[in-house]
Amino acid sequence: MDKSSPSPEERVSLTKAATAPAAGAAGAALRASDADRDRTAEILREALAEGRLTTEEHAERIGAVYEARTHGELEPLVHDLPTGRPSAAGPAPVRPYDASVRPGMGAAENLVAVFGGATRKGRWRVRPRMNAFALFGGVEIDLTEAVFEQREVVINACAVFGGVDIKLPENISVRCTGTGVFGGFDVKTGEAPDPEAPVVVVAGFAFFGGVEARPRRGKRLKNLRAAN
Repeated sequence: MDKSSPSPEERVSLTKAATAPAAGAAGAALRASDADRDRTAEILREALAEGRLTTEEHAERIGAVYEARTHGELEPLVHDLPTGRPSAAGPAPVRPYDASVRPGMGAAENLVAVFGGATRKGRWRVRPRMNAFALFGGVEIDLTEAVFEQREVVINACAVFGGVDIKLPENISVRCTGTGVFGGFDVKTGEAPDPEAPVVVVAGFAFFGGVEARPRRGKRLKNLRAAN
């Protein structure tokens, strides 16, 4: 055997070394999912609570999270934080809310208000997941005339020196997993008499801001039998 030729084991090692940069580039170009964005947002929330990020830094990064389209755009937002990085390998997501959010629930709708306002109201089709972010501004979500095409809807609300106001019908179930940090998280929870009625889960946090979700008197959904 030619002593200058690499062994089979050496050839495998050389192949892996040669393809590693390409694999990393491919991972960075991979399209980010809603779970990837939620996982990155959770890392930023923890960093804000621990004092690793200022409110301005958090607001800037969280806005970029929900505009990110690839893993490469998410990576720089958490690279200097100890809790980890989003990975293209797809580890189990760390959710800022409970297990009612499941893979395959569909794309999220994002409402962002920075020094301004954002509103969703009237007759509209509710997506399974919504992200509402208010920084020195306000977000209004009115579900009283909305069309529910699935039984569970999760609203992930983040208010930083701003407010998120959620108007709900009287005859649906409402649950809350959010918290207030020097702010208010006021959600009127309750279970609907009809076990098949839609369920709205309000999650997230308020930092020097407020999140409010309450039923509006006299506002009731006509079609409670949303699809599962």
